[in-house]
Amino acid sequence: MAQNNRSSTTAASTSDDVVATRIEVTRIHHYRRNPRRQQNPEYDRIKASIRAEGLDQPLVISQEPGAADYVLHAGGNTRLRILKELYEETGDEQFYWIDCVIRRWSQESAVLFAHLRENELRGSLPFIDKAHAVFDAKSLLEAELSIENLSQRQLETLFMERGFSLGHSMISKMGYAVQTLWPVMPTALSAGLGRPQIEKIRALERAARHIWLHRQLGEESLFDHVFAELCRRYDGSEWDIQPLRHALQHEIAVESEQSEHIIHLEFEACLAGRPFDCPAPPDDDSDEVHPEDEPSKPAVAGEESPIVTSALAPQAHQEAPERRLIDEEEFPDNSTHSIAVSADRATSARDLSSLEIPSLRRHLYATAARLAEHHGLGDRVIPLADHGLGFLVTDVPPTELTETLDQEILGLVSLLWWQLAACSEVTAAPVDVLLNYLEESSILHRALASQDAELLFGNVWTLDPGHLGCQLWQQLNPQDWQLLLQMMETYRALKRRAFDAGFPLWDTADGDS
Repeated sequence: MAQNNRSSTTAASTSDDVVATRIEVTRIHHYRRNPRRQQNPEYDRIKASIRAEGLDQPLVISQEPGAADYVLHAGGNTRLRILKELYEETGDEQFYWIDCVIRRWSQESAVLFAHLRENELRGSLPFIDKAHAVFDAKSLLEAELSIENLSQRQLETLFMERGFSLGHSMISKMGYAVQTLWPVMPTALSAGLGRPQIEKIRALERAARHIWLHRQLGEESLFDHVFAELCRRYDGSEWDIQPLRHALQHEIAVESEQSEHIIHLEFEACLAGRPFDCPAPPDDDSDEVHPEDEPSKPAVAGEESPIVTSALAPQAHQEAPERRLIDEEEFPDNSTHSIAVSADRATSARDLSSLEIPSLRRHLYATAARLAEHHGLGDRVIPLADHGLGFLVTDVPPTELTETLDQEILGLVSLLWWQLAACSEVTAAPVDVLLNYLEESSILHRALASQDAELLFGNVWTLDPGHLGCQLWQQLNPQDWQLLLQMMETYRALKRRAFDAGFPLWDTADGDS
């Protein structure tokens, strides 16, 4: 490069405060409040492009009053780092003398907003990086305007005046991420935890806090400590909300000396915005039972349900297969959540009608297991890899639910149990096959083995079918309503597939299907 190009004097003036010139790369510095805290995922591609074709547009820089060097004014941090690396690697002067546009320095907040706008245009800025930058901007504005604490509404207005649109609701979510989660979950946030997951964590914390205070388990500061410690424990790059939720439920159950099933249902009610009334258990020292104290779980005697009759009626004799456990090759991941995630991904990519019977079975189990787990019935559902509908309900709802829940919640759980039972065909499938998967001591095993419908009805509250609407369809939260519909759709798809193929779902010889 010619000697007369070795100059940082002005080459052209385009306005009073914008000047085009060439500057030595060593005199240009990264902006210390750069919103992007992590390496640009496009770094290698951008470096290859600059190495081959040079800089496609000038860097925008500014000069603080009294400073000898320059600082990036609007974006360009990735490109500047690459230029410095290429000059060190090659010594090529095309990476030393850099075309720049100099903007007049006004306030540091103006520089930060320029970087924010640039990153917004280019996209791909992690949520936590953007949140940190927004609260850096808040601190700068408070200092420049001599205001102790700007409200979210004030920030929304000031940001808009500076060409950066951000609603107060989003500012609130960013504040939660920076002030509450960042000190305890930096790995998960740095790995890309985004706004949807942060919203779920916030909703979970609010539900847990409400239950903690409602049950008078200690000062609010103690809950804050528990929540923070659990967040630290489960912080990781492969983050999942379920372990955190289970841990919170367990902690509250232990502190309140209550069943985890009950606490789980209380979480569900809080998250869905429903009231939850959990009466105290009856006094064990009293033998007298008052009608108003009995759980609303009437045993139905008399006529048997046509649905139950088909399961409890005598079946043609067939040789019972040897009972065995489902191994890892059939269901590689014993985690209900992991199986459910994989099943959801499968059906999001293609229609259920295109899936084969083994895939439909896995998907039906995953959906049913999630629905059951959300309502204290998780331990009542097991997978069946090579029989029936892919899963089985193994017993009636646990007594700790039926004897403790109020009438409204018990009605919801009972109706849901019957939906799961119907979908797994426990009252329609060959009894000899089902008994191999049920514990002999279970109510369901005894009812099926003895063909005693009254025993089953006496242990599962069987509401009038008219209650389906008001006590199941209406009360289910949106997520569980979609799971219920998905379970039904998968059941229908599996039955259609088996019928079209002439495939006996309950044939004991179909294990290799």
